[in-house]
Amino acid sequence: MATKTKNPQPRRKSKREKRIKIIVYIMIIAMILSTITAGLAMFI
Repeated sequence: MATKTKNPQPRRKSKREKRIKIIVYIMIIAMILSTITAGLAMFI
């Protein structure tokens, strides 16, 4: 079974990978924004 998946895949990104990367970036940005707003609320 392991020998069957030996052929190298082309260096082309799939749509699913791109979508996952975009979602991860959005989540990171949202977390940073939420932490910044929470810090500002603490200072005010």
